[in-house]
Amino acid sequence: MQRSRNGRTGRSRPSHAERATRARQRAFAIAALREGDDLGELRELLRTAGVATVGQAVQHRERPHPNSYLGPGKLEEVKAHVATTDANLVACDDELSPRQERNLEAALGVPVIDRTAIILDIFAGHANSAEGKLQVELAQLEYNLARMRGLWTHLERLGASASSPGIGTRGPGETQIETDRRLARDRISALRRRLDEVKGSRATMRAERERAHLPKLALAGYTNAGKSTLLNRLTDAEVGVRDRLFHTLDPATRVLRLNGRPYLLTDTVGFIQKLPHQLVDAFSATLEETVDADLILHVVDASTHEEETGEMLQAVDDVLAGIGAEETPRLLILNKADAIDDERREELRFAHPDGVAVSALTGEGIEELGERIERAFRATLRGVDLLVPYAEGARLAELHEIAGDLERSDTPDGVRVHARLPAAVAQRYERFAVNGSAAPA
Repeated sequence: MQRSRNGRTGRSRPSHAERATRARQRAFAIAALREGDDLGELRELLRTAGVATVGQAVQHRERPHPNSYLGPGKLEEVKAHVATTDANLVACDDELSPRQERNLEAALGVPVIDRTAIILDIFAGHANSAEGKLQVELAQLEYNLARMRGLWTHLERLGASASSPGIGTRGPGETQIETDRRLARDRISALRRRLDEVKGSRATMRAERERAHLPKLALAGYTNAGKSTLLNRLTDAEVGVRDRLFHTLDPATRVLRLNGRPYLLTDTVGFIQKLPHQLVDAFSATLEETVDADLILHVVDASTHEEETGEMLQAVDDVLAGIGAEETPRLLILNKADAIDDERREELRFAHPDGVAVSALTGEGIEELGERIERAFRATLRGVDLLVPYAEGARLAELHEIAGDLERSDTPDGVRVHARLPAAVAQRYERFAVNGSAAPA
């Protein structure tokens, strides 16, 4: 029995456990697919949002029905399932048009929510920083802007009649719609201005980091692939980790040291199949950390089936291409190696020969991963032979920080240094180069 608005049910007061059970949303999942019937990801999204999935239905068709997403016959079947499973919500595995959403709700008699709305709800619950909250609000407003008309249809009917067409027919409903849309657009503009300010601050911080010319690494990958756990393992950080989708929204940058050389390692928001474009646009400032990286560490959950692994890889590739990072060098990291057997390991070695298997949880493969990262950067370094005057002690300390291992010897004229530096950094020390130039290694 559902509780009324005032909390009364007409019988003895239910226990806390009973109230929690009744209050929980129960979703029936639907999808229009060309083939297959796997809605595991939608179920996981719903679980992360705190919604129980009580059943599912899939209709195989080339494309969703333009008016109702599913065909009329399938709608009747879903309506019966909704009743028998006691679902109070229908969740769709695609983004619905406003018309599809309205028609589905009218046909099924329960609220309908699409994949984009679920993801936006999860992001809203996980955003902690001021920037993250701004980004989520912007994405939600842009998503809801096209759906505002449905909120005021009961008022639109008051404004027009057959006897009074033309001037004077604009009723309060239409006026309210225009007002709401104008307010929403104004708020969107204000949010974009504030995010531009945040973007400027982030660019300033990035410029400060770039002044040291430390190599930049970005962890990218499917959501819940273990990126934050890997960041903690590599840098001894204490970034929050939970077994849920999109737990990390705000980028976290830590210093990673390999054989004395420092690297900047940034954890970024996880990706997913059919990631809503509103989120890609809103989180563009966050995703710039990935675009700006010298090397992307592409983390994938190796404990999944190969077909699912391929889908995850493709989803990440699509997002990286969409933000202009398709040309950035990448290193594939097959995480969660502790959860796979020997047969799966052999399968991974065959399917992804360039990948490195690790376990961020146990530390397996971390040493090899460090070697692979160093190898990737070694190819970009230039050997320099420098004579740094004793008066330039700050420059010498900076060289130790940037180069990590270097060879040095004291001479009457200064400190003779041989080191391997990134090309951009080597140019900064050109005036100290012996014979006036820095020779390639």
